[in-house]
Amino acid sequence: MQAEDDTSDDTPLPSWRQRPKPIGFEIAYRLDGDALEIDTTRKIDRVRLAAVEQVRFIYAPSNVTSKSYRTQLRLSDGKSVTFGNLSWRSLTDIDRDDARYHAFVTALSAAIERANPRVRFVAGKPFALWLALALVGGLSLVMLAWFSLRAFQQGATTAGWLGILLGAVSFWQVWPMVRLNRPRELSPGEVPDELVPGRPRD
Repeated sequence: MQAEDDTSDDTPLPSWRQRPKPIGFEIAYRLDGDALEIDTTRKIDRVRLAAVEQVRFIYAPSNVTSKSYRTQLRLSDGKSVTFGNLSWRSLTDIDRDDARYHAFVTALSAAIERANPRVRFVAGKPFALWLALALVGGLSLVMLAWFSLRAFQQGATTAGWLGILLGAVSFWQVWPMVRLNRPRELSPGEVPDELVPGRPRD
C-alpha cells in the first residue's frame, strides 16, 4: 500500500494503493486531471470528479483492528467508490500508512471541490444508521448495568463483576463508533483529522 507522486509532464499525480480484502487484487487510485483513475488489475475505470455529489468520511473498525477509516464518494449516477486506510498483506497481517493516505485524500478532496463546487462533504454515518447504533449501544450498556446491580443485590458477586467487565469492554468498543460517526456537515473540501488519520504535525 502506498501513495506516490507519479510524474507526467513534470506534474505530480497523487495516488493510493490498497488491497481492501485478505483475498483479492490490489486496487490503485490515481488523480489524473479532472478524473480519478481506478485500476483493479483486471480493468481501469475513470471517474469524473465533477460527477461526485458527496464525499463521506467514516470510522469503520473491524474484528482485526480499531484503526480502520474509509472515504466514500457518491456519484451522480447512484454508484459509489469507497476506499480505506488499511491494506491486507495476508489473511492475518494488515498494513497502515496513514500519512500517505491523508495526503491522497486531501489532494482528492481539493480536486473534487474544484471540479464540482456544489459537492457535499459530510462526516459520520447517515443519521438513521447512527441513531440506531447509538440506541442499541446505549440499551446494551443499560442492560449490563442492570444485570450487574441485580447480581450484587442477590449476592452473586462474581456475576456482578463479570457484568461490569463486559460493560467496560462494550463501552470501549461502542463509544468511539458513536462519537466519531456522529453525522455532521463539513465545509467544502474539509478533511476531518479524526476520520482521516495521518496529518503531518506542524
